[in-house]
Amino acid sequence: MTRAATTASLKVLVCGGGIAGQALAYWLARGGHRVTVIERFPALRATGAQVDLRGEGIDAVRRMGLLDVVRSKLVDEAGVAFVDARGKARATIMANTSGRGRQTLTSEYEIMRGDLVDILHDAAKDDVDYVFGVSVNRFEQDEKRVVAHFSDGSSGEFDLLVGADGQGSRVRRAILPSGTPDPYRRVGIHMAYWFVPRTATDTDIRDTYNAPGARMIMRRSHNPTETQVYFVLRDDSEEASAVHREPIERQKQFWADRFRDAGWQTERFLEGMETTDSFYSQEVVQVRTDTWSKGRVVLVGDAAHCASPYSGMGVSGGLIGAYVLAGEISRRARDLPEALVNYDTVLRPFVDEIQAAVKPHLLRLGMPKNKLAINAFHSVTALACFLRIPEFIAQHAKEDRGGDWRLPEYPDLDAG
Repeated sequence: MTRAATTASLKVLVCGGGIAGQALAYWLARGGHRVTVIERFPALRATGAQVDLRGEGIDAVRRMGLLDVVRSKLVDEAGVAFVDARGKARATIMANTSGRGRQTLTSEYEIMRGDLVDILHDAAKDDVDYVFGVSVNRFEQDEKRVVAHFSDGSSGEFDLLVGADGQGSRVRRAILPSGTPDPYRRVGIHMAYWFVPRTATDTDIRDTYNAPGARMIMRRSHNPTETQVYFVLRDDSEEASAVHREPIERQKQFWADRFRDAGWQTERFLEGMETTDSFYSQEVVQVRTDTWSKGRVVLVGDAAHCASPYSGMGVSGGLIGAYVLAGEISRRARDLPEALVNYDTVLRPFVDEIQAAVKPHLLRLGMPKNKLAINAFHSVTALACFLRIPEFIAQHAKEDRGGDWRLPEYPDLDAG
């Protein structure tokens, strides 16, 4: 994969072995740079729920030469059904497989997060050094270098340090100016997911069920033996925001208390939650900050610009950001300050577009509080599907998510 660098070869430390971190490591190594990825977990975190590729994220994977590999690991999800308490589909929106327009609620490229992490790791591992079970405790920098001090007591000098450590980024906290406002934009929605055994009634259509009290349950099945369960709650309370930092048993109790009377398959899902080892609970937030870099330290992916699951562009945004950052470095490796300024200038219009697409008032419409509103939502959605409006809009859309922004060309990365 690695080619001789046409510019200065940099020594780069990437903090975080997730999707954005590994994609960046791949591109930087391809450009001839020496890259080390550190991950605080003791092994590669090839876990997580279902994610997708959309818009320019598909092109980013294609430019990596990995689209065929991704296709070989896709989850078979044909569409999304909105069901009532008896499990009857009131409306169904199918994936857009026409090859034109934009993706619907289900993308053509649905894949498990762990599979995508594995694919990126396999592509980068021969040219990138990986260190597991280690994190950066602190760092200092001057005009020529960054010195990182690691959790195991060691330290190292680098030309560039990259924070690819997710929406709760410690690197971001270290570079934000004093007095910077909270970077989290909260939308008042919380989510938990886990896996349960698959049953014969679990099809390749994702089921979405609305319960009174602004609650939603989703069921999607990613392989012959497992089903993913998502509980989603609209709640602005401090208790809901704080519970995600509590021990897992307290989190599970919170979700059980809030959903026990929700109906549909709730009892089955709660039983599965008690024994699952895949449980994860989070608040749905966006990360919005004017600062993506400071000196020789820069942020990428969710650490810089988490768009939230409701943007549909979280994974794609991370892949795109990694490509743009590597591309700008490849153009100006001898002038990192200018490269990082250009990274911000090129990418921010795209990030602004995908973040602005998340509109809390529309999310509230999709999570009604009472039965009357739920019935109205089902009726409107059913009529739209009967008239094939979602299909028409998807197939005739001239812009995908991210608007008319297009992936830049970086000859030093794309050639060969």
